[in-house]
Amino acid sequence: MAGVNKVILVGHLGKDPEVRTLDNGAKVARFSLATTESYKDKNTGARVDNTEWHNIVVWRALADICERFLKKGS
Repeated sequence: MAGVNKVILVGHLGKDPEVRTLDNGAKVARFSLATTESYKDKNTGARVDNTEWHNIVVWRALADICERFLKKGS
């Protein structure tokens, strides 16, 4: 399949997933994931942490798995 990219994000959840069930029975889960990059500043020698937030949406069976296993901070 052309044009498909794979990304693996490792971070911490900002809050518990928000799960809802649609009229057709499909589940949808939404949550935010924080990833942090740490590096040493060349000029000052100080450690710098840069946090980026990602909004994640998952559907159906994966939403059910997220609802059961993901908790804030994990």
